[in-house]
Amino acid sequence: MLEPLLTPGEKPLPRLAQASLQTSLADTPVVLIQGPRQCGKTTLVRTVAEPLGYGYATFDDDSLARAARLDPLGFVTDLPLRMVLDEVQRVPEIFTALKLAVDRDRQPGRFLLTGSADVLLLPKLADSLAGRLEVIRLHPLAQVELRSTQAGFLTRLFSAGFKPASSERMGQALAELIVAGGFPSALMRPPARRRAWYQAYVQTLVQRDVRDLARIAALDAMPRLLEHAAGQTAHLFNVSELAGPFGLSLPTVRDYLTLLERVFLIDILPPWHLRPIKRLVKTPKLHLGDTGLAAALLRVDAVRLHANRPLLGQLLETFVFQELRRQAGAQNEPIAFSHFRNRDDHEVDIVLEQGALLAGVEVKASGTVRSEDFRGLRKLQEIAGGRFACGVVLYDGEASLRFGPGLFAVPVRALWEGQAQRENRGFGWHGKNLALNSMNSMNSMN
Repeated sequence: MLEPLLTPGEKPLPRLAQASLQTSLADTPVVLIQGPRQCGKTTLVRTVAEPLGYGYATFDDDSLARAARLDPLGFVTDLPLRMVLDEVQRVPEIFTALKLAVDRDRQPGRFLLTGSADVLLLPKLADSLAGRLEVIRLHPLAQVELRSTQAGFLTRLFSAGFKPASSERMGQALAELIVAGGFPSALMRPPARRRAWYQAYVQTLVQRDVRDLARIAALDAMPRLLEHAAGQTAHLFNVSELAGPFGLSLPTVRDYLTLLERVFLIDILPPWHLRPIKRLVKTPKLHLGDTGLAAALLRVDAVRLHANRPLLGQLLETFVFQELRRQAGAQNEPIAFSHFRNRDDHEVDIVLEQGALLAGVEVKASGTVRSEDFRGLRKLQEIAGGRFACGVVLYDGEASLRFGPGLFAVPVRALWEGQAQRENRGFGWHGKNLALNSMNSMNSMN
């Protein structure tokens, strides 16, 4: 039996968000870390806050949460000078009291909050701490965090810095990474035991956080809706299709999906568009928040996923999207994510914008790349003009190759491997043949 990817009790892995958290605490009165339950928020907070002498309280303690709701101002007044408040979404009444406390004493790092639901979607809460709050998004573990590496993929993407290099094809090992996901507690279990953890995780989340956020008549439909959404991951967001099996109205299903988004179980990827161009499809895409969760909901292990090529393609696209988002949290300049599609069937799975620069990433589960695979990237390059920095087709192949100005085929493992690791492998026989094939494909276009 395969062993767990993480060992229980070992030292916590360094998180990409740690540097941002330390910087924020040095100049901002209130810092909020948001992300799904069990992604490592409390561990990160304790790693940073305990050496600084912070107090700690969690609103998962029902008696403490009740006390804070009854007298939020008195509760906050009695807190130590520096305090961690965990799972703050359970006591939204406390935000006004935090504002008053900060206005009396605006020293940096006064309160460090964590939340397993996006409280900033409630306008009154967002307004109450405007100018006093910085929000940091924490995701499940990225592959670079699991390996404690600094891969630099995003830096290479925006600088078009991909050089010829060789990699080993991953094959079923890639499917194993996809079904493992990034939740630390799941990774501490052998693969055969992870599905049970994810099933219990969904039930607990629905019964606790979703129930806290809204009164739902058909609460038992939420896990089934999430399972149905897992089957639609990396597809265009279609509420009618998602609502089909449930006998619920479209507005109700839309509200339920919004709740799943608020607790970070699904992500809605907006379309990239320019106003003057009318032929762009403006429908968002749906992605599950973690591919380990998606695989557990769909009841597929690595062997079955590797054999099911259409599903592998879907989950690989979500896996790449989530890895890129997790790595983006460590960037000095924010990155906006979207997808591109027009009515002539040109599409790019993931569009990234950083400042004035734009890059595109297309994802293929196959071990080979053809010139036609760059069709959508070339159209995006044409539309974006001078803003276009780079276009990449990520695939499960062996070589990094150029397919024209600013266009590259890159093995998917480059997401977490440094350029030096891959260059050191050199080009083997397969890499030379793939390079020759790509050059022949380009020559046939000319």
